[in-house]
Amino acid sequence: MSETTEFPLTPAPFKGESREVDAGACFDWLQQGWAMFLVNPGVWIGSTLLLLIILMAISIVPFFGQIAAHLLVPLFGAGMIKLCRNMSGEDAPQIADLFAGFRHNAGQLVMVGVFFAAGIFGLAFIAFLLVSGGVFGGAVTGRVAGIGIALGGVMLAGLVVMVLSVPIIMATWFAPALVFFHDMQPAAAMRASFDAGFKNWLPMVIFGVFLVVALFFAMLPLGLGLLLLLPVFSGAVYASYRDIFVGV
Repeated sequence: MSETTEFPLTPAPFKGESREVDAGACFDWLQQGWAMFLVNPGVWIGSTLLLLIILMAISIVPFFGQIAAHLLVPLFGAGMIKLCRNMSGEDAPQIADLFAGFRHNAGQLVMVGVFFAAGIFGLAFIAFLLVSGGVFGGAVTGRVAGIGIALGGVMLAGLVVMVLSVPIIMATWFAPALVFFHDMQPAAAMRASFDAGFKNWLPMVIFGVFLVVALFFAMLPLGLGLLLLLPVFSGAVYASYRDIFVGV
C-alpha cells in the first residue's frame, strides 16, 4: 500500500547553494546599491546615522566596547539588508528595520559575531606580536639595521593580517543574510558564505578594492561620506547575495 502524501508539503530547507558569476557582476551590484539608496535617501541616512552613533557610543568603553561592537555587526548587518529588501518593494522601509536582527534569530547572528570578533582580535594580537618583535629586534641590533628590522616587522604584520583576514571576511560576508532570511545555523551559514566567496573570488576582490578606495575618500570629510557609502555598500551586498545564491 502506497504512502499517503500529506498537504501542504513541507518545503526543503535552504542549504545555501551558490553559483559563479562574471567578474563584472560587482559593478552591477554597486549600481543596484546606488538605486536602492535613491529609493528613500532619508530613511537610509537616518538609519546610517543612528547606526554610527550607536557603534561609536559602544566603542567608547575601552576593550569591552570594541568587542561588543564587533559582536553586534552581524545583527546590524541583518537590519541593513532587511532595509534593502523593503526598499525592493515588499514593505515600506523604516528606520526601525535597522533593529530587525535583534528581533529574529538574534542568538544565531551573535554567534556569527563571535566568530568575526574572535578572528579580528586574533589577527590584531598576531600583528602586535610581529610588530613588537620587530621593534625589539631593531632596538637590539642597532640604529640603521634596527630601523630596517622594525619596518620589516611592520610589513610582515600587514601581510599576515591581510592574508589571514580573507577567510574571515569570506565566512561572514553573506552569513547575516543567510541566518536572517533562511534561518540557517551559524556554522552552516558561514560555510555557505565562504564557499560562495571562494567561487566568486575575482568579483569579490574587485568589489573589495573598490570598497577600500571608497572608504578612504568617505572618511576624509569628517567621515560624512559614510552616510552615503554604508547604504550603497549594504545595497550592493544585498544585490550580490541575490545574484550568487540559488533560489533566493
